[in-house]
Amino acid sequence: MALNKKRILLFADWYEPGYKAGGPIRSCVNFVNNMRDAFEVLIFTSDRDLGAKEPYENIQPDQWIRADDAVSIYYCSPPMLNWKNIRHQILSIQADCIYLNSMFSRYFTVYPLLVLRLNRLHTKTILAPRGMLRSTAIQFKSFKKRSFLALSKSIGLYRDLYFHVVDDKEMQDVVTHFGPDSRVAVIPNFPAVLADHPAFVKKESGKLSMIYVGRIHPIKNLGFLLFVLKEVPSKVRLSIVGSLEDKPFWDECSKIIRELPENIHVEYLGEIPNHSLPPLFAKHHIFSLPTQGENFGHAIFEALSQGRPVLISNQTPWRNLEQLKVGWDLTLREPHLFWEAIERAASFDQKEYNQWSENAWKYASNYTANLHLHNDYLKLFN
Repeated sequence: MALNKKRILLFADWYEPGYKAGGPIRSCVNFVNNMRDAFEVLIFTSDRDLGAKEPYENIQPDQWIRADDAVSIYYCSPPMLNWKNIRHQILSIQADCIYLNSMFSRYFTVYPLLVLRLNRLHTKTILAPRGMLRSTAIQFKSFKKRSFLALSKSIGLYRDLYFHVVDDKEMQDVVTHFGPDSRVAVIPNFPAVLADHPAFVKKESGKLSMIYVGRIHPIKNLGFLLFVLKEVPSKVRLSIVGSLEDKPFWDECSKIIRELPENIHVEYLGEIPNHSLPPLFAKHHIFSLPTQGENFGHAIFEALSQGRPVLISNQTPWRNLEQLKVGWDLTLREPHLFWEAIERAASFDQKEYNQWSENAWKYASNYTANLHLHNDYLKLFN
């Protein structure tokens, strides 16, 4: 045990070395890396990545593994992912705070909350919805989610806890579902460590290379981007990176890809670990994610930190980008705006592209420099 440090017990469906679940993993990893100096952090997570049938290699499941003096991880196997074990971990650890990294997870949110209620524990509990209360997220499996929320509120499952949200929009989502008396802390996520100033990539007018990084799921809206590309006259190369989470949706995307004109080349690169993304960003001109909703968008920030302008929807915290010449945040109701942005980026010569690339990196740098997150998190968890 780390001496003289309070203990945070973090429940997360996935954690490193996992990467297929994307942003929620990055949120947890960045949180742990920034808070390990002030707290002892214990992470209870699954022993395999999103959708994986096999556990991670070279890890010992079902026991606490000490990563360093301040961090321990419990990779739980499917047979041990049950009520009895989760209850045992909560009662034996006696953490000062419990941090829940999901809204609807059976084992990593609902069971811990029920353990706290049934055992009348008054441990300070903080829940991060991770954008799952947005209307664009609720629409998937809507009946099941709304029914669960109604039942949970009726039994007081979310009573007396704190919600950790990253912006005012997410705070409003909490108020909408749980009422104006909800205890809500608005604190942005810790971003990744800012990269060194990136090298510029060769840019010819009339040509554009784009990269999409995100789960292959309707909420990330890859199909929208492919649909827009059908009408783009410039020569465009799009690389797609992400876990194939929704096979029927990918089948629809594949059909659009087959119908694209010859000037548009699309390649699916599969699932790539986060640490391997920077050199991939370096080979492309812009990043695109026409998402239907992000509560932070770690891939967006990481693209900006690599000096890559971004083409995204206006359903993220990253706004007013075009006036700063770092990218575009556009309404999904007007696809032609995405078409125009792609054509604009394709038209860049080397000089103009270098300026937008420089602006993107400076934007990420200024964002990091102006954050004072550490003290805000200390207040929340103390």
